Amino acid sequence: MSLLARSDQGLVSQWWWTVDRWLLICFVMLLGLGMVMTIAASPAVAQKLGLSLYFFVKKQFVFLILAFFAVIAVSNLSPTNIRRLAVLTLMTSVLGVILTIMVGQEIKGATRWLYVLGVSLQPSEFVKPSFIVVCAWLFARQNTRFESLGALYTFGMLVTICGLFMLQPDIGQMTLLAIVWACVFFLAGASLRLLAMLMTIGVVAALYVYSAYPHVASRIDRFVDPSSGDTFQVEHAMEAIASGGVFGVGPGNGRVKSILPDAHTDYVFAVAIEEGGVFLAFLILAAFAAIIGRSLWHVRKESQHWVQLAVAGLVCLFGLQVCINLAVNLNLMPSKGMTLPFISYGGSSLLASALTIGMIIGLTRRRGTIGRDERKRPSSVRIVSVREVVS
Repeated sequence: MSLLARSDQGLVSQWWWTVDRWLLICFVMLLGLGMVMTIAASPAVAQKLGLSLYFFVKKQFVFLILAFFAVIAVSNLSPTNIRRLAVLTLMTSVLGVILTIMVGQEIKGATRWLYVLGVSLQPSEFVKPSFIVVCAWLFARQNTRFESLGALYTFGMLVTICGLFMLQPDIGQMTLLAIVWACVFFLAGASLRLLAMLMTIGVVAALYVYSAYPHVASRIDRFVDPSSGDTFQVEHAMEAIASGGVFGVGPGNGRVKSILPDAHTDYVFAVAIEEGGVFLAFLILAAFAAIIGRSLWHVRKESQHWVQLAVAGLVCLFGLQVCINLAVNLNLMPSKGMTLPFISYGGSSLLASALTIGMIIGLTRRRGTIGRDERKRPSSVRIVSVREVVS
């Protein structure tokens, strides 16, 4: 009997016949494209830093393997165990952010990385998907009313985490997390009045950030008025995109990767268009669009409210990060150090994106039977504890 026969009750076979294989294919496709772009963009950066030619390639390959197995492992979990994993990951990563602020090494004016066994990790990357899953469960559990403790818990966690992000500082991640939280709250049934109040608070917070953080003000000012400061990276990224044409200048023939210091991270999409043209850009965008579309297609068929909210929130997180990176490359918004999932170089970003996709695949798997704890839908608001979240 074949290992992957439908009648086989083995773990691998049951996983294979219950997951969305199109999501898996798109994920593997992005991993492959990301490795190709790391090989294309990072050697020039490594040379400028005095490192071995394939220093970044070797590191990214190790994280790529870890990301692949992370998606397989997480997607094998039941919704209950994914929720438990999210709680554990959230607590661990928040602790990591606190340690980063206390003992992390400052790089480019920010302390966002911890060194563990010689490897740099960015704990804030892992806060995002785990926070969204926990919030989705609490919103669904507490019947979505903002005055309920479940919703207040999520708002308190959001304020705390955003405060930690501001201390690093990491304004981009803070903004992204707040927007995704608001989207999940809206999907959970928040009133327009509450959303208007939250939007007002957001505007006030944005004005404060603009006045209190000079580097944020500088980026916004340069975006509004390019003559007000240095726009070196944006200008060369736009030139690379314009020179790409339909099929690009060919692998290895691009110039922008030898010029931009962030060619392998923030501006990897510009490198992709210059060397692969619109054709390669279309492949990347098609893979992202397929993941987002397939995930949302599963949401409409899901019977568990918290799973619906969790998948929608994770898709929103994933999609917004893609849109922000592309918008920066296309000079449609101020520059922000936010990677393109699976395509940009970065171990923490790669593993966090793998955690996000693994959760989406696991939560959208076809489930024949659902335990009582998964079927229950609360009819009234009641107090919940952290112990109950992980039970």
